[in-house]
Amino acid sequence: MKRFIAVQKVLGLLLMLFSTTMLPPALVAVIYGDGAGMPFIYAFLVILGVGSLIWLPVARMHQELRLRDGFLVVVLFWVALGLSGALPFMFSPEPDLSLTDSVFESMSGLTTTGATVILGIDDLPHAMLWYRQQLQWLGGMGIIVLAVAVLPMLGIGGMQLYRAEMPGPMKETKLTPRITETAKALWYIYLGLTVACGLSYWAAGMSAFDAICHAFSTVAIGGFSTHDTSIGYYDSTLIEMIAVVFMLLSGVNFALHFVAVRRMDPRIYAQDSEFRFYLFLMAVVTTIVTVALFYSNTYIDWEESFTKGLFQVVSIGTTTGFTTAEFYTWPPFTEILLLFLAFVGGCAGSTGGGIKVIRFLLLIKQGLREIGRLIHPNAQLPVRVGEKVINHRIVDAVWGFFSLYVAAFTFMYLALAATGLDLLTSFSAVAACMNNLGPGLATVGAHYFDMHDPGIWILCFAMLLGRLEVFTLLVLLSPAFWRR
Repeated sequence: MKRFIAVQKVLGLLLMLFSTTMLPPALVAVIYGDGAGMPFIYAFLVILGVGSLIWLPVARMHQELRLRDGFLVVVLFWVALGLSGALPFMFSPEPDLSLTDSVFESMSGLTTTGATVILGIDDLPHAMLWYRQQLQWLGGMGIIVLAVAVLPMLGIGGMQLYRAEMPGPMKETKLTPRITETAKALWYIYLGLTVACGLSYWAAGMSAFDAICHAFSTVAIGGFSTHDTSIGYYDSTLIEMIAVVFMLLSGVNFALHFVAVRRMDPRIYAQDSEFRFYLFLMAVVTTIVTVALFYSNTYIDWEESFTKGLFQVVSIGTTTGFTTAEFYTWPPFTEILLLFLAFVGGCAGSTGGGIKVIRFLLLIKQGLREIGRLIHPNAQLPVRVGEKVINHRIVDAVWGFFSLYVAAFTFMYLALAATGLDLLTSFSAVAACMNNLGPGLATVGAHYFDMHDPGIWILCFAMLLGRLEVFTLLVLLSPAFWRR
């Protein structure tokens, strides 16, 4: 159909672009001589070939990319990305994964969820370890936002893709007048944080390889590690605190980082209501968890209770998913509290998952306004964030998002429970995947290796739904979307 020419053209170009990401792991295989490079070469050729077949028939045709086309490209590309990203896992003898498990691992990486079906991560070839971390790094900011900076050079506008891809309720805000420059600004900040994080890990005692790999997943708020025991492998308080700092920074709105750097004024952070609420939540939950761990005799002294509690609160609160302790064996109160904190997630415009801090802040303020209206029925009580009055359409959109989020979560929770899983495993698995967190509770606390195939596919959908923030995916199911 002619109306999908622009979609087909962009999808083909993006797949060809994604195929080049198979080359760095192949190079790592050459450097370390682990003989694991050929699966990535095969994947490169397949993805490049498929992308070319999609693009070539419409290469010389021109059509304006509309907003609804942007939604379709984003969803189709993320589905295609999850499937094509699974190819190296399928082609490689290590790990030996089925189609279902390969798609899960790929989708988990690209959506920065960090859930894994692989056992024996320490024994994987360096090329495969690098690839898993690279998937998260690319997915963290969104490979489509990277493409926004490239596509205009090919004569294809990118604003529609940017609006469909970026998280948060206020998507009209651009950091710069041109969308291309906005995408570049976001990537410069993302790259700068990655380099700073990697150097910090290396200086703290990680090997250069581990430092780069963990920097990828830390700044992406991903959670994949090169070791089965995650950050706990290093048994280093210094490394844990470095991770805490960069997880917190990566959970902040990147637009806020941009403005603070451009103006060279750190006070910008303190003036932002979402940032203050974000730190307040982390501080309050850290205090509660620390006290709970100490008085439940989970740890015998305050220092260990605090360091373990702080790390897990920040890791789970930002939806990173790194671990230094088996938190799923902690007192049940702390387990559930941490899981609920993941529903809040990071700030809008960050690499974090969850519903986002600004939405929870707006929901709270809207709830308080309704209480005020009961007391003063005729009063005009606007919803404010800082000194700014929030447009009622944004508040309505937040309520709509929240209701759809809860409905989608409930549906997938029931679907997973219907496959025979116990209720706690079902609840925590959907929560961990939909919030792009990774580790859950009960049988999915350490890994998803024992999850059956129907459950894997449900959780793949949950990860995609969470990454695309519900609306972007569910809008395609609306009959109105497909009308001319």
